[in-house]
Parts: sequence; structure tokens; C-alpha cells
Amino acid sequence: MTWLWALFGCVALGLVLVMCGAWAVQRQTGNAGWVDAIWSAGTGLGGMLCAVVPLPGHPVGLRAYVVAALAILWSGRLAWHSASRTAGHPEDVRYAGFRRDWGAGFQRRMFWFLMIQAAAAILLTLSILVAARNPAPALRLADWAGIAVLVVAVAGEAVADAQMRRFRATAAKGAICETGLWGWSRHPNYFFECLGWCAYPCFAIDPAWWPGWLALTGPVFMTWLLRYVSGVPPLEAAMLASRGDAFRDYQRRVSALIPLPPTRRKNP
Repeated sequence: MTWLWALFGCVALGLVLVMCGAWAVQRQTGNAGWVDAIWSAGTGLGGMLCAVVPLPGHPVGLRAYVVAALAILWSGRLAWHSASRTAGHPEDVRYAGFRRDWGAGFQRRMFWFLMIQAAAAILLTLSILVAARNPAPALRLADWAGIAVLVVAVAGEAVADAQMRRFRATAAKGAICETGLWGWSRHPNYFFECLGWCAYPCFAIDPAWWPGWLALTGPVFMTWLLRYVSGVPPLEAAMLASRGDAFRDYQRRVSALIPLPPTRRKNP
């Protein structure tokens, strides 16, 4: 176990440095949206290293390669989406709100905000580490379930992002997207993001591998972060400020995270 924690410590330090670089990039470009792409790529790379770096007493088996591939699949898609949404576009409304609210202290507060994101990435890579290093024979039924969960999550998030992209290309200014998944969840992309982290406990948990239970921190933390801290609250505050009663009506009718049938009719 000593070698595993040493590897985890090195990856953690690397993620801190990555987010220091992200702070420098957003300062130079004036667009903090690049932070999301860098965070996604850095977390995926850190997870891959946690999975496949050879260590004494911890051979790299099939499960480790599968977990590493899934981590790269997730991070690559999300980093590409974040980068394409940022390049040549206005700053994301969340970061624009921070820039407005923090004023002259924006860069200082942004640095510490990114250090919190680094800590989040470190905690999430712990789930990948214990999933990949589970010494149980691969591939069990639970491992196949983990593969299915992550593939469904990545595909679902991609569909939600594509639906929003098409809506923005044709919708009138100030309109609210209720196309496809967005008619069942106000944040289907966040739902599938949380679901994806449920894959790693499938790989990790085994009666003979007590560290595997640490993989539960990934989905729990990601759900808490997106639902109550850095995802839904700032985004919906910005939507309420720009769309007012129309968005309040959308909030009343449509689930915040878990896709569910709308509970009320849309106001005329």
C-alpha cells in the first residue's frame, strides 16, 4: 500500500501544478472557461497514471487498463466539449458572474477557487486509483457493470450537450431549452457526470479489498459539488437574473438533476 499512496501523492502534486497552469492561462486569455477544459484533461491524465504506472507488488492487470481507458474516454470528451465551448465564445456565465461579483479581487480569489478544484480532482482520482488497483480477478460481473455505467454516462452527457448546442444555434435570445433531456432535467449533463463516477465503485468494491470502499467518495463528492456548490447554484442564479419568471416556471416544472417527467404544464 505504501507505493500506492506514494503514487497518489505524486499525482496530487501534479494536479495542483496543472491548476496553477490553468490559473495562468485564464489570466493571460481573459477567459476563465479554459479552466474547465484543463481540469478535465488533468483529472483524466492523473487518473490514468494512478491506474497504469507499474509499482512493486502491484502488477498492472486488465482491470487497470480498462479503468484507465474509461477515465481517458470521459476526460477527453469533456475536455474537448469545454474547449470548443470556450474558443471564440464569450466567457461562461458562471465565471462571468464571479468576475463581476469579485471585482478587483477576481484573480486572487480565482487562484484559490482553482486550488479547491485541484483538491476536487485529487479526491476523484482516488476513486480511479482504488478501482484500477483492486487485486480481484478481472473481469467480474461488477466490472462489466462499471463499464456499462460509464459508457452510458458519457453518451448521455454527450447527447445532452449536443441538444443544448443545437438549441443555442437556432433559439431566440433569452429562450430556455426544453429540448429532449432538458425537458426532463434542468441539468441532464450534470446528472450524467455524477452517474459516470458511480462506475468506479463497481470496479473497486470487493470484500477482500477494503480500500475499494474509498471509491464511493467519487460519486458522493461529485453529486454534492455539482448540485450544491459549483454547478447548479451559480448557473441557476445567472439564469434567474437573465430570464426571470420564465426560468422560475421552468424550475417549478422540471427536476433539477435526475431526469423525471415534468410535473406541471408550461405556462402560456
